[in-house]
Order: sequence, then C-alpha cells, then structure tokens
Amino acid sequence: MSTTAGTAQAAEALAATSLLRFATAGSVDDGKSTLVGRLLHDSKSVLTDQLEAVSRASQARGQEAPDLALLTDGLRAEREQGITIDVAYRYFATPRRRFILADTPGHVQYTRNMVTGASTAELAVVLVDARNGVVEQTRRHAAVAALLRVPHVVLAVNKMDLVDYAEETFARIAGEFSDYATSLGVPEVTAVPISALEGDNVVTPSAHMDWYSGPTILEHLETVAVTHDPTDDPARFPVQYVIRPQTAEHPDYRGYAGQLASGVLRVGDRVTVHPSGRSSTIEAIDALGESVDVAWAPQSVTVQLADDLDISRGDLIAPAEASVRPSQDLTATVCHLHDRPLRPGDRVLLKHTTRTVKAIVKEIPSRLTLADLSHHPAPGELAANDIGRVVLRAAEPLPVDPYASSRRTGSFLLIDPADGSTLTAGMAGEAFAGARTASVPAPDDDGWDF
Repeated sequence: MSTTAGTAQAAEALAATSLLRFATAGSVDDGKSTLVGRLLHDSKSVLTDQLEAVSRASQARGQEAPDLALLTDGLRAEREQGITIDVAYRYFATPRRRFILADTPGHVQYTRNMVTGASTAELAVVLVDARNGVVEQTRRHAAVAALLRVPHVVLAVNKMDLVDYAEETFARIAGEFSDYATSLGVPEVTAVPISALEGDNVVTPSAHMDWYSGPTILEHLETVAVTHDPTDDPARFPVQYVIRPQTAEHPDYRGYAGQLASGVLRVGDRVTVHPSGRSSTIEAIDALGESVDVAWAPQSVTVQLADDLDISRGDLIAPAEASVRPSQDLTATVCHLHDRPLRPGDRVLLKHTTRTVKAIVKEIPSRLTLADLSHHPAPGELAANDIGRVVLRAAEPLPVDPYASSRRTGSFLLIDPADGSTLTAGMAGEAFAGARTASVPAPDDDGWDF
C-alpha cells in the first residue's frame, strides 16, 4: 500500500469516528425532548428494552403512540411535569460520527444548567415553536451560546406540521433569529424546518416541505466541520502530574504529564514554564508509552525538558514565542451556579486548568440581562443563574488566556473554600465577540494578604 493511500485511509477512518459534542436548548413545550427522542429513535440508537419501557409509560398516561420525549426525560419530576429539569447526557453513534448530547433545560431558572451543558459543546441546537417564533427564552439561549463561544448554532424550527408547513413562517423566524445571533457574534447559524413529532427533517427528509433543500438535523450533525488545524492555536500544556520513578532503571527521569489543552508541541521547541517564567527546551515526548516527536491537542502525553526546573502540578508549559503573561488580576464574565449569592469581598478558591489558588471577589461591575443584552450596573451580588462581570484578585499569578482565544485555558471555576462546592463558572475577557476591552480597576489591599 502506498503512503498516500495509507494516509487517505487513515484520514477516512478518523473522519468516520470523529466525535461531536452538542447541546440542545429550547423554551418549555417547544418539543426539545421529543426532538432528541426522535433523533435517537430514527437513528436506531435506542435499545429494544428502552423503547418497550417508553411504550409502557406512554400507555399508562393514556397515549396510544410511544412518547419519544420519555427517552430523555428520565427524572420522575420531569416525567410528571413534562419538562426537562436536569442536564441529561446521551451517547450515540452513526456510521459517520460519534456524539455526546447534552439535553439542557428550557426554564429561565435553569440557565446555569444550560451553561454547564454547553460549556464543552461544539454545536448548539436551539429549538423554536413555529407557532410562537423567537421569544425571550430563545434570545436567552442564543446569548448563552454566544457567550460560551459555541462555534456552530442550529436553529430547529419545530412543529411545522401545526403551521401547515408554511415556508413563509419558517423564513420569517429564521431571518429574525439569524439577525439576532449575528449581532451577538455567532459565527454560523443553520436553520432547519422540522416536525419532531412526525419526524420531518430530523433524520429523514420531509415529504411535506419540498421547498426546503437543506440538510436534515442528523445530516448536519454528521457533516459539520468540528476539527481545525491544531497548529493554528498556541500550545498550552497544564501540568497534571510530575513523574519521578527514582528507580535503578530510571534514576534521573523527570516527566511532566497532562493533557495538551491546545496547539502542538514538538521535540526541540523552546518553551516557558508559568508562573515562574523560566525557559527550557523539550527534550522528549512520550505518548501511550512510546516516544514521539510531536504531540497535539487533546492528546495526553508526558513531556521531558532539557533543564531541571522546579515544576509542579498546576504549572503551565507554553511556547516561548507564543506565551501568556500571568496576572493576579482577572476580569471575567461569569455565570453564578450556587443558590448562595456571590458578593464583593467573598473569599473563594479559583480553579484554572490544573491549578487552584485563593482569590477574592473585588468587584461585581454589572449583571447582564440576556433578554436584551443590557447591563445592570453595580448589582451588589449575583444570584443563582445570574450572568455578570466580576473583578478577581488571585493569591498567585495565573496564566489565563482570553476565553475568546481558548475555551480551555480561558475558563475557570470559583469554589467555596469551606465545603468545596462549585459556586461560579467564569470566562476570562469580554463577554461577546467584538466587544471592547474594559479596563481593570486597581485592586486594594484589604481582605486576604495577597
């Protein structure tokens, strides 16, 4: 076999097994759970016993046909109310791609759940009821997707069967949503008219909408480009574990293990270790027990350096020519997750990649109203599900990238130091694409001693 043919086959195999993480969101009763159930059912990703259980539950509720929404609404409270409350993760595959689906709630009080589900998504499916069009919650979901820098957004205009499959209804809704998403900086919107209940354009093309020539939902999920050249991003390697066997066979071995968050590392590269700022050269890279010359995100590898530096868990290795400047001061957009409010002066733990340090909430300049993107200045606190701007002061310098540049090294968590519960999810830098950089107020010296 020629090298070219082997490379082509390897590329084809990789494409066939590529992974897409996507999230679904929609207002209550837009049919989101039915869409997910239809997607799983029609793609033959439902086991026989699961379908039988759904059929029995549907009959107990007086329904003749199986209610496919029950395939995802697993909590008792969800089934009783007919709504989605928790984030439900589903794993399925087709011959062309593997999927991890995060089915997120539609209620406004569960905004934090959508943030959790969409934080790692490469695509978001936003549902709209064709009878109601774009509503406040639709704009909220679009804003959260933009805030989290989800690169692909699908607008699924559902219940087209209830508006006689009217093309003008779909065109009006798609136009309104696309204009709003564009204003938020969403890079790509694909609109698809569907009927989740009847199966139109979910997995198979609809016989009722010959005016639509675009892809079905599944076809788009299988073909959307979710990979990019890792060399486009600067390398970021958070150290997770320092390996020092100190055995007779490896008396001087010192390796730094972790998962490459972005970019590419090569043997011979000149790198800088943060927060110390000391530099060295990559002497060797081990991947799966084998020595390699190059590693790329998201591989888990062990890196050896030419110099014996003081490196520990939480340090970040980055190219010397494309490094990041560590800072104790951080301004970010956050979504507050905990029922206890976040207030200025709160002492927290800040977890960034593999590093956790003490920090203080210095200021909460504003709270964001997602419905119209207005800012409520100086709110005094952020309650559960609130999204706002915060100014933090960390005990130690942190190499944080802008979230717009890296979703991995630009994100962080705030943790309660008393009980370890997660308080807040943060995204460093500006909230939406194209926003101007805000100045960071100078920190004062009260509170913790740093």
